[in-house]
This record gives sequence, structure tokens and C-alpha cells, in this order.
Amino acid sequence: MKRLKLIVPLVLLLFGFSPTHNEPANTFCGIKNVAFKVEEEVSFTVYYAVAGIYVNAGTATFTSKLETINNRPVYHIVGDGKTNSSYDWVYKVRDRYESYIDTATMQPLKFVRNVNEGGYKKYQNITFNKTANTAVATDGVFKVPPCVQDVVSAMYYARNIDFSKLQPEDKIPFSMFLDNEVFNLYIRYLGKEEIKTKYGKFRAIKIKPLLIKGTIFEGGENMTVWITDDANHIPVRVESPIVVGKVKIDMMSHANLRHPLTSLIKRK
Repeated sequence: MKRLKLIVPLVLLLFGFSPTHNEPANTFCGIKNVAFKVEEEVSFTVYYAVAGIYVNAGTATFTSKLETINNRPVYHIVGDGKTNSSYDWVYKVRDRYESYIDTATMQPLKFVRNVNEGGYKKYQNITFNKTANTAVATDGVFKVPPCVQDVVSAMYYARNIDFSKLQPEDKIPFSMFLDNEVFNLYIRYLGKEEIKTKYGKFRAIKIKPLLIKGTIFEGGENMTVWITDDANHIPVRVESPIVVGKVKIDMMSHANLRHPLTSLIKRK
């Protein structure tokens, strides 16, 4: 977990997930997709700040398509993250994450990670055996809990959570397999509020993850995520301090949403 530089922390930022070994994980099972549809595309701009000045540092785009694996229909979700060319001299990132999610169960069947981060390159191809509860990776076979998620599938699973059934301060635990380890994670629900972003003003659901101190993030619950208070549940603003400076991420464009963006109060 020491090399997570842009797209993984971005994924964690966008959807409020961060690794911790201290919380029990539930099975994160038994949910149907009602939040997104095939051909959805959502893009974000990443801003980095030192001394209170925010700089446009990079972008991330998430897309979904319908494909088939072993005669089973799957959502093929792709997350592409990169630093802007003007920021590459500081730390060049070209990351691509893919998850193949069973449309019937919202469980991942395959996960691909292909990253190039400041000259560090890593490729992983993981197949999840849901019968044996194993993750078959290029460097071994690992035992995993039932209904374990990968870093991308967890995002799309979480978008289908019915937050109306939660009370402020409730936590939603689950497990994730990443870098040949199982991490126990949770989202803390904080309620609802209005938020102004670079895109516009939204009615939003506010969530907060617990972070462990690492190479990017400070420890504690310092990160805040706002997702649309409508049936899409897409993130529109993320804020977090990091080891040096701060990060802010805003949703800047979307296409082919499953539902009307009724949470939008005013377009900027």
C-alpha cells in the first residue's frame, strides 16, 4: 500500500474509502444496481493546494460498459487517472484501473490495475473465485472473505446504498482486496447539506472515511466527501488534507446518467 499515488487515493477520496485493519467488515452483499447504467461517464478535476493556492493538477474519468465473462454479463468499469502535462514535471501519473462486476450480484469477477507513477510501473490481473472465496493474482492465490470488493467495484456498490435508512454517525463496513491484502473498511454517514462546487450548487449526502497515516494522507477522519442527494449518488466534491498541502476534487462533467440530476440546485 506504499505506492498509492493518484488514482487509488482518488478512488478512495471520491467514494470515502480508506484502509484500516481495526474495523470489522460485513459481507457487503445483497444489493441491486439502481444507481448507474451502461455507457455512463463521469469526469473529475483534481486540485492540489499549498499555502492556500489550488492548482489544477490532474483529471480522472470513470466509464461503464456491458460485456460478458464466462457467459455472465458484467459491468466493465474503467477508471483512468492522469496528471496534467503542466504538472508532469512534478510527478507524472498515468493510471488505469478496471473492474468487471457481475450485473446480478454487484460482485467483482476480475480486476486489472495498470499504473505508471513517477516512473514506478505495476501491472496486476486478479480473478475472483466466488465459490472458493479466493483471489487468483499473478503472484499467488489468496483467501478472501465472501463478497470481497476491489477498489473500483466498491465505489459502484456503494453508490447503491440506501442512505435514507441511515442515521448520522452510522458506519457501513465492508472488505476490499488490494495489493494482495484484505482490508477492512467503512464509510461514516454524516447526514445531508448543500455544497457549492466548480460545477454548481448541490443538495448532497455527506460522508467521511477513517484514514490511516501513510505516504499520502494524514490519519484520522479528516477527509469529507459529498455525493448527490438523488438516485445517481455521484460524488461532486471531495476535500482532504494530505501530508503536504490539501487536495480538492470536483465533478466537472457527466454523460448518460441513469436518473435526472435532481440534486443540482444551480449550475455555475
